[in-house]
Amino acid sequence: MIEVIEPTVGGLMKSVNPRIIKESFALFEGREEDISGYFYGRLFAENPHLRALFPPAMNGQRDRFFHAIREIVWSIDSPGTLSTLLSRLGRDHHKFGVTREHYDAMGRALLATLRKFGGDAWTAEMECSWRHAYATAAHMMAEAAEESPLPPWWTAEVVEHELRRPDIAALTVRPGSPLPYRAGQYVTVQTARWPWTWRPYSVANAPRPDGLLRFHVRALPAGWVGGALVRHTRIGDTLLLGHAAGTMTLDPDSDRPILCVAGGTGLAPLKALVEEAVEKDLRRDIHLLLGARTEADLYDLPDLRALEERTPWLRVVPVVSEDPSYDGLHGLVPDVLDRFPDWSRHDAYVAGPPEMIQRTVTVLDELGVPADHIHHDRIDR
Repeated sequence: MIEVIEPTVGGLMKSVNPRIIKESFALFEGREEDISGYFYGRLFAENPHLRALFPPAMNGQRDRFFHAIREIVWSIDSPGTLSTLLSRLGRDHHKFGVTREHYDAMGRALLATLRKFGGDAWTAEMECSWRHAYATAAHMMAEAAEESPLPPWWTAEVVEHELRRPDIAALTVRPGSPLPYRAGQYVTVQTARWPWTWRPYSVANAPRPDGLLRFHVRALPAGWVGGALVRHTRIGDTLLLGHAAGTMTLDPDSDRPILCVAGGTGLAPLKALVEEAVEKDLRRDIHLLLGARTEADLYDLPDLRALEERTPWLRVVPVVSEDPSYDGLHGLVPDVLDRFPDWSRHDAYVAGPPEMIQRTVTVLDELGVPADHIHHDRIDR
């Protein structure tokens, strides 16, 4: 049994030396796949009943496991950040059916995994620090789930399903009860076709009085949930939605102009941000740069043009990379940023494939945009 000594962030800081946690974690970097695979193998071997709480394919789950551990490790000496992170993880786990008693089994598997892969470098001091850290973190996650006034998930009815491209659909859903979120955030989605398999999708509209949520979904070759949402979902079907998450929201204290850089269906959260700015009549000049391979891939351009026509301070700029016949701006969207006037006084929001986000952030930095003015979320697909 893993005993909790002081079940608070303050208690964690007193019981654990952050330096030991961070330095020992370096023993495991670069071995994510082997470590995650061993952890789940150990967990399910000792607790076969827990396998039913996880999706059939575990590749994505293993990636998310190691990413979550890394986030906790690097937040361990920042109480505010750590508390927010653990509360979110606790609520997320609740939707998988994880309860307080499950955390003890996961703790035993985690410590066995760290012990095995730490090898001769693993010390009693490391073991003690990780034991205290996990026990307190598990308590806080369970407490956040139990004390949340919100349900672990929402049922939502599909009320619109538009196939914009063979591999892209725009879905509108109506939750059975209000789902609180902010423009720019995302929620996880589960379909009846793939129980316990949740995938994050950004909400493509600002909060509305009718509570409807819109999603832009691309069916990827190995994307089980995306494929189901695009090809097999119909009006009247029921989806499950998780809690809203993400920090890519408008800064309420800023009056700077806004730059939105979207790649593919990364348009969704940026469109929500633009809608919010329009609805609140912020009148901050907005440039929305939208990258696509071909003109046909600009799946939402008619809606964006309509929004642009009624919003004089919004400019929508499509950027096409693989269509020589396109009558417009050519190139990869990060590589055309230097063709515009100075962005250094803008708030920049970036969404799209991970490599596109990374390249865009690098270019914006080179163009003088301060790091704290650049906003993006890491969303695991």
